[in-house]
Amino acid sequence: MGALDTAVHGLRALIADGTLRPGDRLPSEGELCERLGVSRGSLREGIRMLAALGVLETRHGSGSYVSDLNAGDLIGSLSLTVGLLPLDSILELYELRRALEAHAAALATARIEDAALAELDELLIELEGTEDDAEVSRLDHLFHMRIAEIAGNSALASLLAVFRARSRAYRIFRTESAAEIKVLSDAGHRAILRGLESRDPVAASAAAAGHVAQTEYWLRRLQPDAIGLTD
Repeated sequence: MGALDTAVHGLRALIADGTLRPGDRLPSEGELCERLGVSRGSLREGIRMLAALGVLETRHGSGSYVSDLNAGDLIGSLSLTVGLLPLDSILELYELRRALEAHAAALATARIEDAALAELDELLIELEGTEDDAEVSRLDHLFHMRIAEIAGNSALASLLAVFRARSRAYRIFRTESAAEIKVLSDAGHRAILRGLESRDPVAASAAAAGHVAQTEYWLRRLQPDAIGLTD
């Protein structure tokens, strides 16, 4: 194991076994170097790496601290790597997305209020009324992430946000099949909303899973190129 790996694993072990808890300030560099058996350079690089992952927070003039270790925040750091995946790898994640989006919709049926239902309906009216690719992508994302938020599990919402952020780079609404896809997609969204309105977890879950499976089908069939995201 290299010096950097030793530093990272050593710091992780101190956090995992409770020696360092959320909010704790890290001991001095000298103490940590002696404890972990690494140089200051390796220790600093290890701290930077864990800070990039959201495990540590470096405060100018104060030192480094263990973060709150919030599950949603830590999962969000996966975007650093998931955001690089090619389409073939993204498609492998769709089996997970089907299960996660279905679960989020089922949870949301028990927690959604009338005001949120009206908000989702307004989003769909706006989505159904546009053919602009960028707006379709934005409104579609808002609809699904609002359901994940209503589901009430920040870790679930964060994981879905990571998966969806990368898959949005592959725009099926820019292809020659866009018109057909739009009709099917709009219908899928309405089916999800009907399940939520009836507070039927089975219907909402099935509609969400079917909607994700439909997107996966078009991605596999059309193999669109990725584009940069600006929204």
